[in-house]
Amino acid sequence: MSSISQADLDSMNDSSKKEIANFLDAENSKQRVQMQIHDFTNSCFKNCVSSITSPELSTQEEQCLNSCVNRFLDANIRIVQNLQNVQ
Repeated sequence: MSSISQADLDSMNDSSKKEIANFLDAENSKQRVQMQIHDFTNSCFKNCVSSITSPELSTQEEQCLNSCVNRFLDANIRIVQNLQNVQ
């Protein structure tokens, strides 16, 4: 994998620099979303699944996970709506 040196950056025009900055911002956003999903999955699993001795979820565990997922989705929808209203 190659890296970009300071000399490479200095030789780029403003349009190319902006394109790279936008790409990096998008990649950072993707990484934050993936980290949030990972944290959310861990949280729901820890809160809802009490035992992993069975290969299947109990009815109670399944209901808990469904509620947890729904709360997560509702929260994210509200966040997106509020961000859209701010813009």
